[in-house]
Amino acid sequence: MDSFTLMVAGLILIVVIVLLSMAIKIANQWERAVVLFLGRFVGIKGPGIFLIVPFLSRVAYWIDLRVITTAFNAEQTLTKDTVPVNVDAVLFWQVVDVEKAALEVKDYRDSISLASQTALRDVIGKTILSDMLTGREAIDEELQRLIGNRVNGWGIKILSVEIRDVIIPGSLQDAMSMQAQAERERQARVILGDSERQIAEKFEQAAKSYENNPTALHLRAMNMLYEGLKGGQSTIVIVPSSALETMSLGDTTGMVALAKTVAKDKKEYVSHEQPPQ
Repeated sequence: MDSFTLMVAGLILIVVIVLLSMAIKIANQWERAVVLFLGRFVGIKGPGIFLIVPFLSRVAYWIDLRVITTAFNAEQTLTKDTVPVNVDAVLFWQVVDVEKAALEVKDYRDSISLASQTALRDVIGKTILSDMLTGREAIDEELQRLIGNRVNGWGIKILSVEIRDVIIPGSLQDAMSMQAQAERERQARVILGDSERQIAEKFEQAAKSYENNPTALHLRAMNMLYEGLKGGQSTIVIVPSSALETMSLGDTTGMVALAKTVAKDKKEYVSHEQPPQ
């Protein structure tokens, strides 16, 4: 075999190797290949190894079947009560129909991102700020429904949408903080007033109990004096004389005071009469 024949055989072998390398394709477990033959859709290949016709067939798209996360936001968007907010959200979605995702929309990733931003702006414009701050679950469900309707027919399933953060202007944050503080003070005053009302009702019930029972009232008064004096420390209790007479304590208090005065005078007299040692 001459050198020319060897050269031709080598060239043929190289061409075969190149063609085989162009014909053999490998798709990962989570991928699907959209194959076109002369520009026409002929099928979906993968996972694993598959062959295409070089120069006549080509893989137009590699579609990822895993759950994909897309972050999107809306900046300086007015709420229903005309408050500018910046909202960050995240979208979880998955391709469920490879053929539709490849043929029905040009770039399904960018299209989903734009559809999500538009839906987010629409929801913000229909929601007041307080609902946006406290009712995120309802907004997430509304966003999922809107985005799902917009991508319907693209072979894509919207799994969930979650709002990550809602940023409001600093001046409005200060105003909301003052409002919350005022609301807490109002609630505290309402609770205090209700407590005083309940105490007054209890005092009224107690007064009715003592109204026709002077003995019980007298015992209660004596117990109050006892509680005030049982600590062993000197205590001065100032009570109007009318109250003492009402509680039948005027004579008793006077007798106690007189007895203390007599005892004091007797003690001083004894101390003066004793001769110094």
